[in-house]
Amino acid sequence: MRAVVLNCTLKKSPDQSNTDLLAHVVIDELIKKDVEVATFRLADHDIPPGVTTDLGPGDDWPHIHSALLEAEILIFATPTWVGHPSSLAQRALERMDAMISETDAEDRPVAYNRVAGVIVTGNEDGAHHVISEIAGGLGDIGYTIPGQAWTYWNRGPGPGPSYADTDEGHEWSENTGRTMAANLHAVALALAERPIPA
Repeated sequence: MRAVVLNCTLKKSPDQSNTDLLAHVVIDELIKKDVEVATFRLADHDIPPGVTTDLGPGDDWPHIHSALLEAEILIFATPTWVGHPSSLAQRALERMDAMISETDAEDRPVAYNRVAGVIVTGNEDGAHHVISEIAGGLGDIGYTIPGQAWTYWNRGPGPGPSYADTDEGHEWSENTGRTMAANLHAVALALAERPIPA
C-alpha cells in the first residue's frame, strides 16, 4: 500500500517545518503498517495556479498527480495562516479539481476507493475549520474521509511558541496522529477488498 503526503508549509527545504514534524508521526505509523510513503513539500516545486492537471512546460504538478493516482492514501499537511489553510494547500486543491472529471477504466472518478486525511499546525485556534475546508474539498473530488482521519496541534489564541519550540500538547497530537494513521490504513484496506462499484 502507498501513501502520499502533501506538505503545504510555506517554507522551502531545508528550513525546518513544524508541519513536517507532526506529519512524521503519522508517516512513521504508516511505515510500521508496511505502507510506502512519498512526501512532496510543495514549496520546493513549481506549481502554477490553475484547475487542470498539466499546464505545460515547467509545471511540476503532473508528477505529483501521477503519485496521487498510484497511492491509496493521501494526507494533506498544512499550517494555519489567518485562520485558513496555507495558499499552497488551496492551490493543490484547485489543481486536484481536474480529477473530478478524470475517470478510471470502469468510468469512476479517479479519487474513488482512495482515502484522505488532514494534519494541521499553527499557534492559533482554527484547526477544525482548516480540517473541514480541506476534507470537504477532498470529499468533492471523490476521496473517502474516514472518521477521525486528522490530527492537529495549536498552542491556543495569541502569539506563542511553534510546535518545534515546546512540548505542550505534543502527546495528544501524536496519539491522535497514530489513530489517524490506523484509521486511514483500515479504511484503505476495506476499500481495496470491496471497492466502490462503478
